[in-house]
Amino acid sequence: MTDPQAKDAARREARARRDAIAGSDRPAASAAVCRRIAELAADGHLPPGAVGGYWPLGSELDARPALIHLRQLGRPVSLPVSGPRGTALVFRDWDPEAPMAVGRYGIHEPGEGRAVLRPSLLLVPLLAFDRGGHRLGYGAGYYDRTLDGLRADGAVLAVGVAFAAQEMPAVPVDGHDERLDWIVTERETLRILK
Repeated sequence: MTDPQAKDAARREARARRDAIAGSDRPAASAAVCRRIAELAADGHLPPGAVGGYWPLGSELDARPALIHLRQLGRPVSLPVSGPRGTALVFRDWDPEAPMAVGRYGIHEPGEGRAVLRPSLLLVPLLAFDRGGHRLGYGAGYYDRTLDGLRADGAVLAVGVAFAAQEMPAVPVDGHDERLDWIVTERETLRILK
């Protein structure tokens, strides 16, 4: 098991690195990630079915352009609704024109009247990643529990989306940490071989 203090230190370093990315560089990075995800879709690398994404929090890469593109391709798109700490996320249908609720941690999420969807493709936010497909999250375990549950219930493709500057040589991991299948940054698309 990884030393919790080492993981916390890695989180602080990763957050500082991500926060330092210039605001003027962020829209171009989001557009580049959108183009890369569109290429994955066009090349048949993404499974059919619903897409799960996220509403950007703080300095996270904004994946909404990619989500809107996938929605324009006819894919149902959903955003997470976070419950109590330590539970898996629930994904509700997202319509960019519909009003949003403000949930836990101040994150925008679809309102209670929106349909619950089971994503077959999940765009995953992160603090840091490595080339082995490991991701460093915030420590609450939401995405690890979500991926574990979705994978136990059938196939799901987990695509980490991040700025290239978020790469680390090796992310500290524990046995419960779920690996990603792909990582997409503004600079490259990485397929993780397991």
